[in-house]
Amino acid sequence: ALLVITLSMCLHLFPQLAKSYGPVFTLYIGSEPVVVLYGYEAVKEALIDHGEEFAARGSLPIIDAVNKGLGIVFSSGEKWKQMRRFSLTTLKNLGMGKRNIEERVQEEAKFLVEEFKKANGQPYDPRFILECAPCNVICSVIFQKRFEYDDQKFLHLVELLQENNKILNSPWIQVYNFIPSLVHYLPGSHRKFLNNWKKLQTFIWERVKKHQETLDPNDPWDFIDYFLMKMEQEKQNQETAFTMENLAQTVSDLFIAGSETTSITLRYGLLLLLKHPEIADKIREEIDHVIGQNRSPCMKDRRSMPYTDAVVHEIQRHLDLIPSNLPHAAKQDTQFRQYAIPKGTIIFTSLTSVLYDEKVFPNAQQFDPGHFLDESGNFKKSNYFMPFSIGKRVCVGEGLAPMELFLVFTTILQNFTLKPLIDPKDINITPIATGFVCVLPPYELCFLPSL
Repeated sequence: ALLVITLSMCLHLFPQLAKSYGPVFTLYIGSEPVVVLYGYEAVKEALIDHGEEFAARGSLPIIDAVNKGLGIVFSSGEKWKQMRRFSLTTLKNLGMGKRNIEERVQEEAKFLVEEFKKANGQPYDPRFILECAPCNVICSVIFQKRFEYDDQKFLHLVELLQENNKILNSPWIQVYNFIPSLVHYLPGSHRKFLNNWKKLQTFIWERVKKHQETLDPNDPWDFIDYFLMKMEQEKQNQETAFTMENLAQTVSDLFIAGSETTSITLRYGLLLLLKHPEIADKIREEIDHVIGQNRSPCMKDRRSMPYTDAVVHEIQRHLDLIPSNLPHAAKQDTQFRQYAIPKGTIIFTSLTSVLYDEKVFPNAQQFDPGHFLDESGNFKKSNYFMPFSIGKRVCVGEGLAPMELFLVFTTILQNFTLKPLIDPKDINITPIATGFVCVLPPYELCFLPSL
């Protein structure tokens, strides 16, 4: 089946095309042929069994215009392997998945609570502050610094992230990605996107310069310090991937990925809990039973809180944040099932088709924590839960995001009752845009302090 459509259109067409042509089909987005893999078996086979062949990153012209093939998210080949290996090792050295990162998240959750208390129970739009919190967590890892919520430079950075996410999912950027050679020179929102990116890079370069001045090789503090030390080790290697340009791009990738995706999930989670107050009540019951009011939630609590754990998983499943995954590409000519896929072909792996599989998640369109609970109320894992993708390009932050989500949600519900401004049945939870990443509708709520 060969069609010419835009990404936002094709997301809605995937189920029908898969029903007509099977789990592997080709379509055209603009002038570019794209192979779509639909359903758990096809996605798993491609990203696990053929993980090496499909490890390249598919091209997105608007991203290519700013990252120049560098960094960790949109790079490919040997440079990508070096960056990913280094990043995973360094993040682990800095405590990713360990107690000290947990303590940073707990600290940030407390700051978040104090900020919500300032509203005194009045209507409040949580969008901005829920971006600041995860942004501060990743800043503590890469910059060894958290920012106050009224720091003007920090607030400006958060505005840039939010604005660029909105622009990235706009129809105009889809047009740019189809005919970049023409659109690049025209006026339009892509110019704002590129300008915002330059401002983010300027901020990062300022931080890198300060790190160069204070670096102690015997006592590295954060990701930038480790990278600068690696650059020094590799300075005689003409082919090294460890350059200042790659440092800036990798830090940008970590900064953006560690902020925006978690922020969107937190906002969607609160929106779902406003829509389903009975679920929020059950979480509070579990908090009262396991944690109480005299200490902060910690990750050890998760094992004793299966319902809350199930809710956090269901929020991520139902959100379906990156519906078609970030684009992969065939690294070489590849035989996949009965199909010959040429080198360089873009591959879309439909995460929606996995997260919304009715065989595994009955009534998948419904928000139901029972999707992750067994008959006895124990938490139930599922191989179909892959909001961070799977395989060689699984999200580097897959260990941090679940920690943030669990600790922030439990801390908020330990301290507040969430009050909607309208009848819960009238709350709209449908994203206002679904392109590469979901864009959520704005909303307000009241944070009423728990007695």
